[in-house]
Amino acid sequence: MELKIGKHTLGDAHPTYFIADIAANHDGSLDRALNLIRLAAQAGANAAKFQNFRGPEIVSDYGFSHMNAQVSHQANWKKSVTQVYNEASVPFEWTPILKEACDQAGIDYFSSPYDFAATDMLDAYMPAYKIGSGDITWLEACLHIARKGKPVLLATGASDIGEVQQAVDAILAVNPTLVLMQCNTNYTAADGNFDNIHLNVLKTYHLMWPNLILGLSDHTHGHATVLGAVALGARVVEKHFTDDNNREGPDHAFAMNPESWAEMVRNTRQLERALGSANKFVADNEQQTVVVQRRCLRAARDIWAGETVSRDMIAVLRPATPGAIEPYKIDEVIGLKALHDIPFGKELRWTQLGD
Repeated sequence: MELKIGKHTLGDAHPTYFIADIAANHDGSLDRALNLIRLAAQAGANAAKFQNFRGPEIVSDYGFSHMNAQVSHQANWKKSVTQVYNEASVPFEWTPILKEACDQAGIDYFSSPYDFAATDMLDAYMPAYKIGSGDITWLEACLHIARKGKPVLLATGASDIGEVQQAVDAILAVNPTLVLMQCNTNYTAADGNFDNIHLNVLKTYHLMWPNLILGLSDHTHGHATVLGAVALGARVVEKHFTDDNNREGPDHAFAMNPESWAEMVRNTRQLERALGSANKFVADNEQQTVVVQRRCLRAARDIWAGETVSRDMIAVLRPATPGAIEPYKIDEVIGLKALHDIPFGKELRWTQLGD
């Protein structure tokens, strides 16, 4: 399967599509958001993605304020959950400005909408939609997005296979252009998170939906998860992006910066080249190695015309001179007669032998 997002074609035969999730790392500043778009493009991103939510439409102040304590990655937030979401919100009026900045940078622009109004507002500006992991069970919202008729990227963090299948089946019933993304939604930037990435889920997804394009939405440091995912068939990668991992904010600590992003892209492009073909053949750069490392049949002593060749008259040595008899043919050579004198060390050829 192939699908297009903007000017890019996604699929097994195409380069990995990198999405820089700027998300909340604009820190409330449009200028910062625009600069991050430019930096992401320079670092090799194919798209810059934002998240369009409004505090009252995504979190319940009552619900979070009545929890005993903030948990998970939110436990380290110095502000209330409601305040963090309110401050991280991308104003709707930024949308055309962000889109224009992406156009100028030569990358795609899209977003994850977290309410119906945001979904409808974004439609005129985006070539694709991203559904965040947290909304995988809100099928009403998933279907509202899918019915826009544009490619849908579905993250599957913090869900089980039944929930994934439920969402995938619902979306595919109205929109066949789906990218299914493995994800682990732990934002603590802890090294122990590598034990919970489970990239092999991509194998399961491929078995269940062999025609879907697969991806990875990742929040770990380094490049191991991305390279592993690409090797397992992922062709879309989403990572958070910032210009400074030390800035205060919910997403900066585990985000990629321009230097690490560029390195990730370079490493992935090398991996794509290395993955190559599934067909096993002698590669172009091995043609001479075939000669110098393989063996052929050679005369173990001077062989005179008319002599019957025996095993002790044959040496199996490098190099495998082109046209020489290969070692697996040795039993066919024994018992033949030399038609000409063959000097010691000379490669054996069929033209030298007869019954």
